[in-house]
Amino acid sequence: MIEARDFIRTRVIADIDGGKHDSIVTRFPPEPNGYLHIGHAKSICLNFGLAEEAATHPGSAGACNLRFDDTNPEKESQEYIDAIQRDVHWLGFDWAGEIRYASNYFQQLHDFAVELIRAGKAYVDSQTPEQIREGRGTLSQPGANSPHRARTVEENLELFARMKAGEFADGAHVLRAKIDMASGNINLRDPILYRIRKITHHQTGDDWCIYPMYDYTHPISDALEGITHSLCTLEFEDHRPLYDWLLDQLPSLPHPQQIEFSRLNLNYTVTSKRKLKQLVDEQLVQGWDDPRMPTIAGLRRRGYTPESIRAFCDKVGISKTEGISDVSLLEFCIREHLESTAPRAMAVLRPLKVVLTNLADDHHEVITAVRHPNADMGERALPLTREIYIDREDFTETPPKGWKRLVPGGEVRLRNAYVMRCDEVIRDAAGEVVELRGVLDLDTLGANPVDRKVKGVIHWVSASHSLPAEIRLYDRLFSDPAPDRGDADFKSCINPDSLRVLAEARVEPSLAAAVAEERFQFEREGYFCVDLKDSTPQRLVFNRTVGLRDSWGKPA
Repeated sequence: MIEARDFIRTRVIADIDGGKHDSIVTRFPPEPNGYLHIGHAKSICLNFGLAEEAATHPGSAGACNLRFDDTNPEKESQEYIDAIQRDVHWLGFDWAGEIRYASNYFQQLHDFAVELIRAGKAYVDSQTPEQIREGRGTLSQPGANSPHRARTVEENLELFARMKAGEFADGAHVLRAKIDMASGNINLRDPILYRIRKITHHQTGDDWCIYPMYDYTHPISDALEGITHSLCTLEFEDHRPLYDWLLDQLPSLPHPQQIEFSRLNLNYTVTSKRKLKQLVDEQLVQGWDDPRMPTIAGLRRRGYTPESIRAFCDKVGISKTEGISDVSLLEFCIREHLESTAPRAMAVLRPLKVVLTNLADDHHEVITAVRHPNADMGERALPLTREIYIDREDFTETPPKGWKRLVPGGEVRLRNAYVMRCDEVIRDAAGEVVELRGVLDLDTLGANPVDRKVKGVIHWVSASHSLPAEIRLYDRLFSDPAPDRGDADFKSCINPDSLRVLAEARVEPSLAAAVAEERFQFEREGYFCVDLKDSTPQRLVFNRTVGLRDSWGKPA
């Protein structure tokens, strides 16, 4: 049922309890001109979530439509339509009935435009785009009436019909609402309702060469679908008077109520579709689903879960106040979810070979370790052989203060296994360390040494039984918390270390059956996901989702 945890839900409850509505119908109406991003996730969770809650609320039913507001075919494509459907489903929602398109209503939208012309509420303007823009005035100066505003109904009907018939070039005429050029709200200064665009539409083909504007299409589409609550972000608040005006002029249509809420803004991120497309088009990222992108597809490929994104949207909440959410909250949500769901595994990201000299050449021992602190998730087998790999960063000859890992002559515990001592360091001709040699204390499996304390624990894998893997260490795409503020070039804030590829990593053999999107905690390293596109059984690819703790901006 609906709980009054924000002002929108409080209003919806009042509408149900007051008898205004016995069925709540919302809609998610993206324009298919790009991939959805984290900001859209908030709207998805609100619209679909509210409908789900209404369906179980006493005295109510609920449904949410998915409608593509496809009024600008020049920037739209089937790729985006398909991606949006995938994202909504992946987040765990389904829409009521068939997918809807604003283009489904093109004929009705046209007929309502004719109705407005007949009522003297719309006219064809033949000024140039520049003249129209200039004539609208400013925030402090009223606009000026178009010289064509006084055209007769008959003239307007004829011109509009000829526009529809394709007799005019793009930009030659537009259809405008006749409201008030002196209005303090610029959106009411005779806004454009239709423009000529001789371009093929991805749904209607070449049936139309005039296309309705979004502000005209939106309220009528809502009304035709029986939407009760049209939930929009705050930038549409100044458009609500036009939304209401249009529906007031068309009394045959029901009148949904538009309600605005604050959009989701995230630091270290840009969510402008135009800027995201620029990143893609200029190949500054590797596509819309690049794991550094704030798109839902990118977050999914990086390893974020639907549960974590929904939890994040819930924590951000619904309000009328614009603000900026900290990306650390999003990272907290994925850590919290994966901590309880991701199996543990060992991965050596920067391998350094270690020869255990007190083991035979053919030594093969299987150590059993849990897959997760939750015993119900089972166990995994860790082969131990004479040659193993440890992470190069777990060894140093010049340890800093507080170092608890491996040094020459020092000891550490191999995770889940024995205590090991380093006896010898092998270098190549250039003086680089290429191998360590040492011994195991074979009395320390599951037990501490009786005569000394060993504080450090490092991870490891068998050299002969581990699997090759590519590890992609993703970080925040931008190094500035507000990359698109003011007139700054957001591209100049791109973090040069947002992706580091480790091509020679080794992972434990239990990961041989890992499948795309499967998530793991690599012990001591962070949370990782099998890449959705590039990983194969022959060459595993893992993307770092997030570190084990928030270390952004802290010294390594």
